[in-house]
Amino acid sequence: TIAIEQRSGGHTPRSTVATTTEIYDYLRLLYARCGQPTCWHVVETKKDGTQVLCGQPISANSASQIVASLILHRDGAKAMIAAPIVRSKKGFHREALELIQKQGFVRARVDGTLVDLREALKEPGENPLKLGRYETHDVEAIVDRISIGPDSRQRLAESVEAALKLADGNVVVLIEDNGTWREERYSEKFACPLHSDSSLEELEPRLFSFNSPHGACPTCAGLGRVQEFDERLVISDQAKGLGDGAIDPWRKNGKRMNIWYSRLLKKFCTSFKVDPETPFAKLPAKVKRILLHGLSPEDEDKLGFSWEGVMPNLKRRYLESESQLVKERLTGYMTDAPCLTCKGMRLKPAALAVRIRSGGLFLNIGEVCALNVEKAIGFFASLSFNAEQRMIAAPILKEVNARLGFLASVGLDYLSLSRTSSTLSGGEAQRIRLATQVGSGLVGVAYVLDEPTIGLHQKDNDRLVATLRRLADIGNTVLVVEHDEDMIRAADWVVDVGPGPGRHGGTIVASGTPIDVASHPTSLTGAYLSGRRMIDVPAKRRTMDPSSGLVVKGARANNLKSIDVSFPLGGMVCVTGVSGSGKSTLVNEILLKSAQVEVHEARLVPGQHDRITGLKQIERVVEVDQSPIGRTPRSNPATYTGIFDEIRKIYTMTSESKIRGYEPGRFSFNVKGGRCEVCQGQGLRRIEMHFLPDVFVVCDTCKGTRYNRETVEIRFKHKTIADVLDMTIDDAVPFFESHPRIRRMLECLQEVGLGYVQLGQASTTLSGGEAQRVKLAAELGTASNVNGTAARTLYVLDEPTTGLHFDDVRKLIGVLGRLADANHTLVVIEHNLDVIKCADWIIDLGPDGGDRGGQILAVGTPETIAKHPKSYTGAYLKSMLKGKRSEPSTEPTATVRSEAKPAKKSRAKAGTRA
Repeated sequence: TIAIEQRSGGHTPRSTVATTTEIYDYLRLLYARCGQPTCWHVVETKKDGTQVLCGQPISANSASQIVASLILHRDGAKAMIAAPIVRSKKGFHREALELIQKQGFVRARVDGTLVDLREALKEPGENPLKLGRYETHDVEAIVDRISIGPDSRQRLAESVEAALKLADGNVVVLIEDNGTWREERYSEKFACPLHSDSSLEELEPRLFSFNSPHGACPTCAGLGRVQEFDERLVISDQAKGLGDGAIDPWRKNGKRMNIWYSRLLKKFCTSFKVDPETPFAKLPAKVKRILLHGLSPEDEDKLGFSWEGVMPNLKRRYLESESQLVKERLTGYMTDAPCLTCKGMRLKPAALAVRIRSGGLFLNIGEVCALNVEKAIGFFASLSFNAEQRMIAAPILKEVNARLGFLASVGLDYLSLSRTSSTLSGGEAQRIRLATQVGSGLVGVAYVLDEPTIGLHQKDNDRLVATLRRLADIGNTVLVVEHDEDMIRAADWVVDVGPGPGRHGGTIVASGTPIDVASHPTSLTGAYLSGRRMIDVPAKRRTMDPSSGLVVKGARANNLKSIDVSFPLGGMVCVTGVSGSGKSTLVNEILLKSAQVEVHEARLVPGQHDRITGLKQIERVVEVDQSPIGRTPRSNPATYTGIFDEIRKIYTMTSESKIRGYEPGRFSFNVKGGRCEVCQGQGLRRIEMHFLPDVFVVCDTCKGTRYNRETVEIRFKHKTIADVLDMTIDDAVPFFESHPRIRRMLECLQEVGLGYVQLGQASTTLSGGEAQRVKLAAELGTASNVNGTAARTLYVLDEPTTGLHFDDVRKLIGVLGRLADANHTLVVIEHNLDVIKCADWIIDLGPDGGDRGGQILAVGTPETIAKHPKSYTGAYLKSMLKGKRSEPSTEPTATVRSEAKPAKKSRAKAGTRA
């Protein structure tokens, strides 16, 4: 049995799509056995910083192989066998010439010219050949002159062996060609014949591992990224002048340092004739460059002025400071940047110099991992190998292609193999883990999946259903916890648990085929499958004016194609599109971060774009994501929503509390006084089990109540404060009926479908969807939203329907509608068609994922999107607006039609079996 959970891709920056799927293990083996090493010696560095490498193919050749190659390809040619003693080194090299003569050789080639050693060394002094001391020179001993042919094989072999021994495994063969001598270089090692610093040991898979010191880039230790000071954070407001605090880290120090930096800037402004009041954005480019990056020693001599530069100053302070507080503060001005040594590919130069040819491409392992899954499939289909390499590569490529094919079949063909696992959504991470298991080719396995459709567009959903169907058809059992209607309809057997959530559930309501469940009279799931219940299309939509909203100009981060997007204000805006089309980049990386910087002065770096207009209309920004409402078990819905403060006040108002002089802190389980000190207010004790998982046991002292004996003696309506924390929200509503502040928040929690949750339930036990709904309820319950006087707020939600049943989605839409009715703006990334059809405005990205996405396909009301001929979302939305759930009646392209077929077959198959 293999359980594949719905969780994020992991927090280690070393985990990638390629490593998680084991593709990278096979790639390392492929490059070690079939790769062509090339020289990585830098021969030129251009003005823009790019480096030109030698690129000379290097290979290991034994003496026998060299001789055989010469006889085969150079038969009849006149040749000289030379041993390279000195390669591109400065000096006079008399010692090298004397060494050659002592070995019994009488001739040498110095910088391409033949020299008689007997005559040359007669000259006195250390420079007999009158060489330039500071120029680089090459010195080669002439071992033999010979005519290459079968008859001279023995002599040729002896000469080659002598040259290899003399020159540490290197030999130069000079071939006469029309009166000139053309050289061919060979090596016994993996070393460039031209550059001695480019040498390899035998190729091994560990050379290509960025988790091993044998292969990791020494600069970034195999992470591919380094922390660097970011100019956008250092100069956070370019409208300020140098005298107004434009350089943020130079004005947030101690008093003496602030004065020192202020004088330093005045001196700079005087020296470069800069008005301190001039906005930084309007300074000349040259002045900006000098200010930030400093003067070169030559420029300092010319100007008679020394200037370190802001960025070098910050870097020096960070490295030299012994204060952890200073380091933490300066870290706030740093962002991750690609490592300049390995260009973000994580490996040392020697590993990146090994390449494989495919068609017109000659790529190293880092460049292959930079390809997305679709392009990688094409690369491996066109490899240029000889017969021996094809035999070696065949079993490796079989495994690689199987995994790539599965990634493509579940809609992940837009992901690059080098994509870090921590940047993947939960659904993407789960499908990648599924690809790892399916790629192993096991049969007779029970696969258990938890909501694999998360993050999937309806188009990609059909492909996943077809893939899971294939898994079942070859002899596996696929058990899926799922809310998606298409997945339920495609199943052979459905188990419906309920009838309600939490304490109201826990029984089997219905079990059977999808048809059986749909016809069950008391099944809530069946009611939605049969159409007895459904989420209605809004009778009237809010009027949206895109011309007066938030307008993103030139969005080009990741795969976005420099698009301009308008987000109307005062309603619900849905951003849709297939997986990987650029939704998260546009909303989370650009819009949300820019709004947080503008409204809350957050220290963030938004994704690349030109500008955003209209942010002055927003007074507050709230991100409602699925991150936990707290990182420890001490956090719970009561503490997060703030009602626990009110509850503690109620307990201090009881007569017994007044007699004892108890304050609200007495009823807190987070501080000393009223809590149980044995478990420190957690109610549980953790027992460490070393190599086994930790065990949590109920505290023997407080019996799980979290409080000491004296605290639980205080009662309100015959209930202790521990009893209140054990109440469900449904039970707490009538209990606190006479307390409006508490009741209002509890009703909001009920409204979002969390009535079954306990007030004191640990935040770590809440799902991502539950945590998101707690945050929404907290927003709904604020007095300003209730009274309609709230500041105009931008809410950003990323797939809020994750983990929600049809009925929960209905409740969620009602909550979002209430926030929109209060004149707030909701920007929602969503694939759920029920939410999309209830939106006031839709921004549809596409047409596909990855490089083929990043464009605006259509904008407008759901009815407008449904009519668009090229929108995948519109094709599936069309039937929803008619009040039916079915496959799209009109596909935008043949692709959708073909992708939709497997789901239809699956449903027909399930029905036939029933």
